[in-house]
Amino acid sequence: MSDTPPDRLSIQPKSPHFDQSALERGVGIRFKGAERTDVEEYSISEGWIRVQVGRKTDRFGNPLTIKLSGEVEAWFQDGDKAEDGAADAEDATDDGAQPAED
Repeated sequence: MSDTPPDRLSIQPKSPHFDQSALERGVGIRFKGAERTDVEEYSISEGWIRVQVGRKTDRFGNPLTIKLSGEVEAWFQDGDKAEDGAADAEDATDDGAQPAED
């Protein structure tokens, strides 16, 4: 698989930019230098993200979104999870007990 996420991606299944395999890998988004976890859709080349506006919905029950413009960076998080898992495994083996002195 490619190590670069798609240029444009949406979490809405009805969107033509929906990609299940990319979403399963996990995509991290940094917008204007801050990491965001509430992104509904993004476009790297056009420089925008869509985020939900509170709990408001349209007449079809879809969340209302607002388009924010700025610098967008995206990466796959599956590599991060593997590194975190290795660190967690090391933490699990170290129970913090002091060796017994005789």
